[in-house]
Amino acid sequence: MKPDLFEAPDYYNIDDLLTEEHKLIRDAARAWVKRDVSPIIEEAAQTATFPKSIIPGLAEIGAFGPYIPEQYGGAGLDQISYGLIMQEIERGDSGVRSTASVQSSLVMYPIWKYGNEEQRNKYLPKLASGEWMGSFGLTEPDHGSNPSGMTTNYKDMGDHYLLNGAKLWISNSPFCDVAVVWAKNEEGRIHGIIVERGMEGFTTPETHNKWSLRASATGELIFQDVKVPKENLLPNKSGLGAPLGCLDSARYGIAWGVIGAAMDCYDTALRYSKERVQFGRPIGGFQLQQKKLAEMITEITKAQLLCLRLGQLKNENKATSAQISMAKRNNVDMALKVARDARQMLGGMGITGEYPIMRHMMNLESVVTYEGTHDIHLLITGLDITGINAFK
Repeated sequence: MKPDLFEAPDYYNIDDLLTEEHKLIRDAARAWVKRDVSPIIEEAAQTATFPKSIIPGLAEIGAFGPYIPEQYGGAGLDQISYGLIMQEIERGDSGVRSTASVQSSLVMYPIWKYGNEEQRNKYLPKLASGEWMGSFGLTEPDHGSNPSGMTTNYKDMGDHYLLNGAKLWISNSPFCDVAVVWAKNEEGRIHGIIVERGMEGFTTPETHNKWSLRASATGELIFQDVKVPKENLLPNKSGLGAPLGCLDSARYGIAWGVIGAAMDCYDTALRYSKERVQFGRPIGGFQLQQKKLAEMITEITKAQLLCLRLGQLKNENKATSAQISMAKRNNVDMALKVARDARQMLGGMGITGEYPIMRHMMNLESVVTYEGTHDIHLLITGLDITGINAFK
């Protein structure tokens, strides 16, 4: 395994706009990735294995619910800190960031925002420490971009609910202890329900043969007459807006995270361009290679500024869903293009596990689809600026 020599690009001195706390939090996450993720991630990706050994470390750097109040076990940090942690983790691997994103934004967030005090005290401290891991059940085999069409449902049986249905493409599902599941009641209204490992009829088969996010565990959530206690219903918000609020938080984290993947690809390509000699000089001295590198750093810098401003808006509770969609779509597209150009710069070496670029590139092919596809986010922006709904 090559030593992790990563140096983060900061072409516009964006560090000057961060607080000392922001930089300390980011640097701690960066050091952890170098020490605990980089040495094992290539083998984990090659063997399609999620390295569970990193879960305590993720908890230690505050990756699980960083903005959750300290009284519930979270770190009580601001939204920029959350973004910076996601950036550093995804610099290591998108699959590892997915694990943290699901735990934070799709499991802890809805329990914190939509749950009651008993639910917060029961679940959040154990999720924050990594003692319990969670998953989020929204996407179904026949309902992806149209979650309102979900068929997973529950019925009131008097002293409990009876849950039936299935969810697909669920990160963390094979090993999750709890799942926040979105299902329709008998009136067709969507509610969140907390399902726990061990409930009879609840199974989590793993999805195999993935070419992407290979170091992340993906699976299904299947419910066959699962008896769920009534106290597991999230009481404070219902309707499709509830899961979409969770997705806003996750998409925000993704917008930051993919910058990390792009920075890793850029840093790798830049270093390689100075070392690889062809026609008597380093390839970094050729115009076409400089064009690629210059375009990479330009797009990374624009994405950094976009996320910093979005983080400020999030801290002020002013960020809109459409603004988050724009950042997610733009930054994932940017990261994919950076990864592809970096792969070309490395030639044949770019497809090997000796360098991280091909792994990032394959991972980003999932990131561009999940939490709202590239095209769906485009239409969200279109709706926001025209007021005309193109979805129907």
